[in-house]
Amino acid sequence: MSNAPAPVRHYLEFTDLSADEYAHVFARAAEIKRKFKAYEKYHPLADRTLAMIFEKASTRTRVSFEAGMYQLGGSVVHLTTGDSQLGRSEPIEDSARVISRMTDLVMIRTYGQDKIERFASHSRVPVINGLTNEFHPCQILADIFTYIEHRGSIQGKTVAWVGDGNNMANTWLQAAELLGFTVHLSTPSGYEVDQAVAGLRSADSYKIFKDPEDACRGADLVTTDVWTSMGFEAENEARKKAFADWCVDEAMMQVAKPDALFMHCLPAHRGEEVSAEVIDGPQSVVWDEAENRMHAQKALMEFLLLGRVNA
Repeated sequence: MSNAPAPVRHYLEFTDLSADEYAHVFARAAEIKRKFKAYEKYHPLADRTLAMIFEKASTRTRVSFEAGMYQLGGSVVHLTTGDSQLGRSEPIEDSARVISRMTDLVMIRTYGQDKIERFASHSRVPVINGLTNEFHPCQILADIFTYIEHRGSIQGKTVAWVGDGNNMANTWLQAAELLGFTVHLSTPSGYEVDQAVAGLRSADSYKIFKDPEDACRGADLVTTDVWTSMGFEAENEARKKAFADWCVDEAMMQVAKPDALFMHCLPAHRGEEVSAEVIDGPQSVVWDEAENRMHAQKALMEFLLLGRVNA
């Protein structure tokens, strides 16, 4: 009988877990959140250390991972670009070999997906994508958990994505194909999703709309993101002109289902990608969504380190 250790599981894209594993993680997120709200101590990751490497600045990612790891009984090492420039002071592969010998889990927020993949391929411990230019799986994990909390299963539902064909859009498309729902995509010309980057097997789980209002028609969830993602600031003025008709406003929400939810990964710019009336209105669940980054990520970290826990 072999005593070989189980292979290391990473979370670099949404497709790194199966639908069945997501069902488990969402159930665990609900239970872990219940414990948090009831002030029940739950320390399954006592004596475990999370290394957080930031090449892109962050508010929600840092607070949610750091607070979440402490709440699970673990500790955190925080590295910024000034402390550790991946691939500049030493090869990424060497950083991975060293950091993964000293910690139990690594979260990286960086630019190119290739960096995190190179790091993971030389890491002894699980690596989590805290955001790259191509994907943002932890955010969609939290968004779907938030939808389940408010409306039940997302299977068979319609999510309208209005705005940039960015890392969020790519990840929503991966999630739709995996979990059995449909994305209505509406992006300005020149800012479309690259199906090859998203890695989709077919076009069955999404539909493309030129008019953003048409994309929202009959949707169960309407969601968007800033017009200019981090790293694309030089394009800001051109994007403001191109995206002028892609502001999620009350007219768009009115053609969605009456009980449709609105989500935004934040930070938000009221009057640009979303109107104040929508993000501060009764259909918006953005603050629950922001909090749920922490609970969903706690369930993810528990799963990556301990496997299926039923505590």
